[in-house]
Amino acid sequence: MLKSKIRFSSVIGFIVLLLLILPLMIVIITSFGTETAISFPIKGFTLNWYHNVFQQPDFVDGMKMSFIVAILAAAIALLIGIPAVYALTHFQIHHKSWFQNIFLSPALIPEIVIGFALYQTLVISFGLPLFLSLLVGHCLLCLPYVIRLLTAGMMDFDNRIEEAAWMVGYNKFVTFFKVVIPNIKQSILAAFILSFITSFNNIPITLFMNGPSLNMLPTSILNYLENNYDPTVSAVSVILMLITAALMMIAEKYLGLNKLT
Repeated sequence: MLKSKIRFSSVIGFIVLLLLILPLMIVIITSFGTETAISFPIKGFTLNWYHNVFQQPDFVDGMKMSFIVAILAAAIALLIGIPAVYALTHFQIHHKSWFQNIFLSPALIPEIVIGFALYQTLVISFGLPLFLSLLVGHCLLCLPYVIRLLTAGMMDFDNRIEEAAWMVGYNKFVTFFKVVIPNIKQSILAAFILSFITSFNNIPITLFMNGPSLNMLPTSILNYLENNYDPTVSAVSVILMLITAALMMIAEKYLGLNKLT
């Protein structure tokens, strides 16, 4: 009976893995095809479509802007999340669970709803610039990951170390930066990497905050697809996969993937 359950679980796991890997493999293979339209199987091998990615100004500008927004959004989410998590885990705050739920709520609301709500409120009603509104949206998207990972790191932190620092003369401010932060630096780095990946690959919120002066990579890809169906799109998708894989490898090498869950 146990063997049959293990066999059944293995079959289900294999099917799930196949459904996940197969489409990605097809995208990778089609990025090397010589045909002018995306087709599978390919009839020849070329790297021209990768060269073409960097010949498209929209892709290059969009990639730069996506990097800038993802780095800023992850950094701001950390600046908000670190003191928030410290307060929630060290002080007796009334309705603490309410604050935790508020910080985690962006992960429960559909991203397209968040994007529409921010567009209506920040852009239409308050007249804020698109870039600032986009940054707010991506920060909201990053906050749940920051809060969850930092809370886990702070719960593992031994408070007696902090108390020992106070006893040798450090004030609370110095103790926070010289003792607490170094002891949770792995959680901070993990939160930054996961937030960066989440922001960089986001589409729903980015679509609402798109404009002539603000060109992001996901919207550049969609705009390109409207008029072109060549393997350039496969090539830029492979580049995105490589960036994500590289970040995950860094996280695995220095943190361990279990730190991200």
